[in-house]
Amino acid sequence: MTTTRPLHVDDLYRFAIPDQPALAPDGGRVAYTLTTQDAGLDRPVRSLWLVATGGGPAAPAPRRLTSGPDDHTPSWSPDGTTLAFLRDGQLHLLRGDDGEVRRLTEFDHGAATPVWSPDGSRIAVTAEVHRPAPDEPVVVDRLGKVDGRGMRGTGRTQLFVLETASGRVTQLTLGDFHVTGTPAWSPDGTRLAFPAVVGTDYDLTGATAAHVVDALGPTALPTPVGPAAGPVRAVAWHPDGDALLLSGRTAHGAGHESLWLQPLDGSAPTALAAGLDRNVMPGGSGYPGALPQFDRVQGESVVFCARDRGATRLYRLLADDRSGLGSAPAVELPLPEGSGVSGCSVAAGKAALAVADGVSYGEIELLDLKTGELTRLTAHMAEALPDVTLAPVTEREFAISDGTRVHGLVTRDPRTPVGGPLLVDLHGGPHNCWAPHADPVHLYHQELAGRGWTILALNIRGSDGYGEDFLTAAVDAWGEGDERDVLEPVATLVAEGLVDPERIALTGYSYGGYLSCWLSARSDVFAAVVPGGLIADLPSLVATSVEGLEIAHEEIADPERRRELSPLTHVDEVRAPTLILHGLADDVCPAGQAEQWFHALRTRGVPVRMVLYPGGSHLFVLNGRPSQRADYSRRVVDWVTRHTLSPFGGPVPHAASAPELAGSR
Repeated sequence: MTTTRPLHVDDLYRFAIPDQPALAPDGGRVAYTLTTQDAGLDRPVRSLWLVATGGGPAAPAPRRLTSGPDDHTPSWSPDGTTLAFLRDGQLHLLRGDDGEVRRLTEFDHGAATPVWSPDGSRIAVTAEVHRPAPDEPVVVDRLGKVDGRGMRGTGRTQLFVLETASGRVTQLTLGDFHVTGTPAWSPDGTRLAFPAVVGTDYDLTGATAAHVVDALGPTALPTPVGPAAGPVRAVAWHPDGDALLLSGRTAHGAGHESLWLQPLDGSAPTALAAGLDRNVMPGGSGYPGALPQFDRVQGESVVFCARDRGATRLYRLLADDRSGLGSAPAVELPLPEGSGVSGCSVAAGKAALAVADGVSYGEIELLDLKTGELTRLTAHMAEALPDVTLAPVTEREFAISDGTRVHGLVTRDPRTPVGGPLLVDLHGGPHNCWAPHADPVHLYHQELAGRGWTILALNIRGSDGYGEDFLTAAVDAWGEGDERDVLEPVATLVAEGLVDPERIALTGYSYGGYLSCWLSARSDVFAAVVPGGLIADLPSLVATSVEGLEIAHEEIADPERRRELSPLTHVDEVRAPTLILHGLADDVCPAGQAEQWFHALRTRGVPVRMVLYPGGSHLFVLNGRPSQRADYSRRVVDWVTRHTLSPFGGPVPHAASAPELAGSR
């Protein structure tokens, strides 16, 4: 009989998580990216793998196509003989017949997702030009930063086309603007559509729109198709070539992203899936999903991702035979309850998916879009961690005093006695959410659950997956509008006797870091607080963050209100021992936010420690150096364990604590 144990933080180095599935045009194979961690190199390692879709006991096992360390984003040629992919940011081709790899590009700053032309003779990519070298002065005449890199300066992202036979590269767009998303070829291969900024003051307005250019280019200032929106995230061509499928928001302001069909003649767009009241997810770091895709095997339809109750789910929009696309409601496709999609590729009436569930951080699965049959094709995580069992996640609903209902996720070893410690964790965004499946980022959840803790993750108002009214419920009311969504569920667990009221800790990242600081000034419930990637002062954040303009336009418009809702305004009330964790190269919540909070607490005599991670962007906790990600989780575990014996009181002995924490209070 095989014995298993709880997950530990150091198990990070054994992770093998597949993603970025690319289904071959005939539906018979899936190429995908597998991410592992290299302790010696102290970096994630990505390589390409291939698995057949036939399934069954006799099906061949997945096999590695490349060795890495940075191979990702596979894309099949239309004839299924060649894979385009990115290696160290440059475009490469992998030929299927002999495995030969050929490098196609020498961009100074790398390329983004490769997109094949319909005839397979060309590939479209975007790449940044005119970025200053590291030792050159940065000349700035527009607002704009890039997380992990600082001010954009003269850098601009443009559209390129490469001829696969000759390697010839043509820059299609020129000028003072940015291409902001993945391009798409017209069905006849003569044009390219893409999202890009609009207007001479695009850095002030944030306006974007779909654009179309001749694939032979170049074009200095491409013309928008349809009205500017805020923003257009993704573009696809209708199979008839006379309209574009767009994903994003049709107007500025906080709210759901949606789908609409935009005729090329610039006439009014048609809203799609209008009755869904869920946020369309085209995919991105920390926001799992996939680009909307057409599937014509079962009639004209669109397959897309949207968030529901914290999980990214898969939907299909089928055209009505009489009225066309947009007249029929969206239908959720059959995936197991609680699972979430982080990648999707549609071909031959099938969808290759990257799916996480309650026992796996992600595997590649195949969904037959006609029958609904779902087949798991890989088992990388089960093979990597055969001796580990994850603590289960139980869904809860909490009734808040104003009538709001808040969805919570409780992670807890079922063998744990009642009356133990509680960690409350708050997600970022604020319009992100906790998903009810395995989480490869917050490893301290599983480590603490194995030590007898209960972890409460709350999708408070402002979270995604519960309708647009809920999503926008904390606009202009950060902290004030959602603090009860944290404090009242905690009081419920205490009243039930599940947790010890003297041993409650609080943590959160990004917006969750903001709310952790806010609540530590507004409540004496928490015996220890660990804000990460935090926000302490909203006025300075608006002036220095990648997302500063978005916060000012869409979240808290009034400057005086920003001051009122800043944790720094209320810092005199903080008493709880606080551990600050922050990336030094964070340009979303710049490190100065952490410094301000540390200075304010230290000068007021509050027990505080700040840990800054060199080179860490805002997303280093997702995809940064494994040593830093593991260190982050260990420090959360150590801090909350040592400071939760009694409110603001004595340390708890803990053999695994970091040496420098000895004697801290």
